[in-house]
Amino acid sequence: MSSLLPLKSLDGASRSCMGHICHKWIMSPIISKLLDKALSYCKFDKEETLHRLLTDVLPRLALTMEAVENIRHRKLLEEIVRELKSAFHDMEYILDDLEYIRHHKKLHNQKILQQKREKKRPRTASEAEASSSNQDIFVESSYTLTGDLNRRLKRNMDKIEKHINKAQDIIALAKPSSKRETVTAKNTHAPTTSAPTAKVTGRDEDRQRISEKLRGANLSSGNNKCFSVIGIHGIPGSGKTTLAQHVCEYEKTENYFDLVMWIHVSQNYSLRVIFKEMLEVASMDKSNDPPAYSYSSLGVLEDKLKEKIKGKRFLLVLDDIWCNKDADTKELPRLLSPLKVGGEGSRILATSRNKDAFSDLGPDVARDVFAIPDLDGEVFLNLFMYYALEDPNADDPDKAELRSIGAKIALKLKALPLAASTVGGQLRIRQNDVKFWREVQHRDLLNDTTGALWWSYQHLDEQVRRCFAYCSIFPRRRRLLQDELINLWVAEGFIQTTDAEEDMEAVGRGYFHKLLATSFVQPGGNDQYIVHDLMHDLAEKAAGDDCFRIENGLTKKVPRDVRHLFVADAAMVTKEIFELENLCTLIIDVERPELVNTIFFEEVFEKLKKLRVLVVQAGYNDYLDDSYLDIPRSIGQLKYLRYLRIVVPTENLSLPKTLGKLYHLQVLMLHLCAVEISPDTNLSNLTNLRHVSGVSFFAAAFIGSLTSLRTLADFEVRKEVGYELSQLRDLNKLQGYLSIRDLGNVKSKREACEAKLADKKGLTELVLQWDHDTSCTPQVQAEVLEALCPPEHLENLEIIGYQGPSYPSWMLSEQNSGPKYLKTLALDSCWLEPAPQLFEVFINLRKLMIGRCNWDHLPASVKDLRWLESLLIVDCWRLESLPELPSSLKKFKLVGSDNEFVKSCKLEGHPNWEKLRHLENPPILDVGTPEFMPQEEHDTDEDEVEDSPSL
Repeated sequence: MSSLLPLKSLDGASRSCMGHICHKWIMSPIISKLLDKALSYCKFDKEETLHRLLTDVLPRLALTMEAVENIRHRKLLEEIVRELKSAFHDMEYILDDLEYIRHHKKLHNQKILQQKREKKRPRTASEAEASSSNQDIFVESSYTLTGDLNRRLKRNMDKIEKHINKAQDIIALAKPSSKRETVTAKNTHAPTTSAPTAKVTGRDEDRQRISEKLRGANLSSGNNKCFSVIGIHGIPGSGKTTLAQHVCEYEKTENYFDLVMWIHVSQNYSLRVIFKEMLEVASMDKSNDPPAYSYSSLGVLEDKLKEKIKGKRFLLVLDDIWCNKDADTKELPRLLSPLKVGGEGSRILATSRNKDAFSDLGPDVARDVFAIPDLDGEVFLNLFMYYALEDPNADDPDKAELRSIGAKIALKLKALPLAASTVGGQLRIRQNDVKFWREVQHRDLLNDTTGALWWSYQHLDEQVRRCFAYCSIFPRRRRLLQDELINLWVAEGFIQTTDAEEDMEAVGRGYFHKLLATSFVQPGGNDQYIVHDLMHDLAEKAAGDDCFRIENGLTKKVPRDVRHLFVADAAMVTKEIFELENLCTLIIDVERPELVNTIFFEEVFEKLKKLRVLVVQAGYNDYLDDSYLDIPRSIGQLKYLRYLRIVVPTENLSLPKTLGKLYHLQVLMLHLCAVEISPDTNLSNLTNLRHVSGVSFFAAAFIGSLTSLRTLADFEVRKEVGYELSQLRDLNKLQGYLSIRDLGNVKSKREACEAKLADKKGLTELVLQWDHDTSCTPQVQAEVLEALCPPEHLENLEIIGYQGPSYPSWMLSEQNSGPKYLKTLALDSCWLEPAPQLFEVFINLRKLMIGRCNWDHLPASVKDLRWLESLLIVDCWRLESLPELPSSLKKFKLVGSDNEFVKSCKLEGHPNWEKLRHLENPPILDVGTPEFMPQEEHDTDEDEVEDSPSL
């Protein structure tokens, strides 16, 4: 039995052919991944099998798929291509099985070695080194394909060859009619992936016209409603939503309306979701009312909304209402029903593709409807050139020819803003390729919007195209989070890199920014993104039957070969879905969380064993507050699972020990519940785990072996073995936010040093917290904090409950290693005196928060913080006076009892009041003791509030 040849040992022709394969068609990421796996650790029973795969099957497959792309009769080959894709997916599962077996054997061998070491400890250093060497040899022993896996792999190769032969026969017959130009994405220059800022051009007059209508007399109506409707209609991509957003932003600054709400309606909307969104926005007054998601009854939501809106003059923007003749026409009028209690002069601004859609609002609703005006030719040219060159008016002779070509291209885009941003974005990332611009100028593909978008899509890299097509699984205008989307791409195997050391998330971010730069995804506010409706149509076309959605009002039959499925409610998960044995992705967005129970999960785990991604996301239910959800042991059967997200409103969610068998698992996200993990669960087996979130108490021993971790929001130090702070030592890929709790269990500086926080270069936010009942002396706490020096590029630091007598040197001296670019500093319940050196080291602070600390003054050096924008002081009882504050300060909040200091800040003419006069916004002086990190510090744009903003 021969071992697999490494890639570098293949002949040049084979390597060249393999490189050609991996850049030709949508399945190329799978081919590349299969080859990477095979070349890494597979062994075949005969060398001829490998030779046949690399030099015959894959090259013929690449040439066949290239020929398929070039013939007019591609529909004749759809079934064959579908079979080829199916065979390749099966081959991928075979290699996943092999990797699973390999990992299991490795863990088993390690366990045996550990038992041997416990029986006989090495006495000398040389013996210890020999023991370690023996372990490496034993653990990394070779693994060959089992007889069953080998047979399955051969069957799939035979199947591929059979369909290649069929395809070649059809291609030969179609050859005479296949002479036509193909669209290829050739770019010999390094592209720019930065996206230009979204731009509103030529709409000021339209905005002014609409604002005048909004303030005008109420339109005639037969029923004395407090509101009337202004409607804007136009074809997709014409800028309706952009214009409505422009109006919305303007009206916020004018303060004519008491309340401004933005709601995206879409084709298949839910009244419950829309009412929740409206209530969230209407409740942005920071009242103590329960959050909107705590109400599940539609009637209760409607009543609460009426309470919030009553008597207020509101502006409600209803974006993208549809004219749906088959839908229940009573739904839209009910959507407007709670609004009748609003104040006189309220208005609704609605957008739609079709003028007739506004009639569904009801016959007694007064409305003024008009088509969105086309942009003036010169205005559109400026907009297009902004996206294509960003600064088209710059005096740059090298751009003169591009400006001339761009003017001719713009004429072909029918003055559609979406086409301007999409086509312009493709040109922008190729500013150094004049030849490419000339070719675009003469293409007929730009005669209509759809052609322009499809042309732009064809010029994306293959992997980027596949990631974009995957976005079609989500409902229209769904708010998408960049990191979650990238994590899904990684889990699905869409991210490809030839460098084993290159971070897949970083590659994914590159893909995402290419989509952003070319407007395939667009900013949606509050660090969220959306796919424009026209782009969504394009993604659906590109995805074909691979992606499918089941939503209210959509009755299209689920394709049998669907790979990625989104279901709008658990009640729609029918027997038909459980028969989709090749399903890779199941995302369920639940409105009735009572349907998500142990029996439901049992059926998912038993029937859909090939899942790579499972997301079950449920809203709150009034009756589930004290519930208990027990995840069944059968979850261990999902051996291909890479992404698990469960968001359920249950008091406790229990995970079985079989979770430790999910060796491929990369993402574990558990939210809206307290998580209980079986104590005998060996999560240290999950060496591929990259992201953990929502697990408030990550009770897992020996996580130090999870060296792939990028995200670990919370780590609790315990006295038990396996929970020491040293478990963080080798987790140097950690990124973003990390909170370390119960540092009172760290007894020495040496223990703290073992965490090696400074080596975690990707951390940007760090919370260090001592519990209140710690037995650790103040001096030991000081030594521990000194050893917990964060990485240089940390942005936000919060220290809670520290009772040490002094600051660590890395906070007081610029000469010490430590964070030098801190933007936020928060000290809560610390026994520290004020230190002027703090603001000499952290000169770049944007936010400063001091809470329940022993401060009797703010150091005078605070005035030198020329970037400081926000200052929060909570319950600092000894504070008496304010120093001179920086001119950059915009927000000042003082929270505490109504003592003399608080009174002095309110008293006009008092020195403390004089220090606050320059603020753009008046200081906020509250009586009470809120949370130290108040909600307003993390406010979202009220127009972007979503019932379920994440994936």
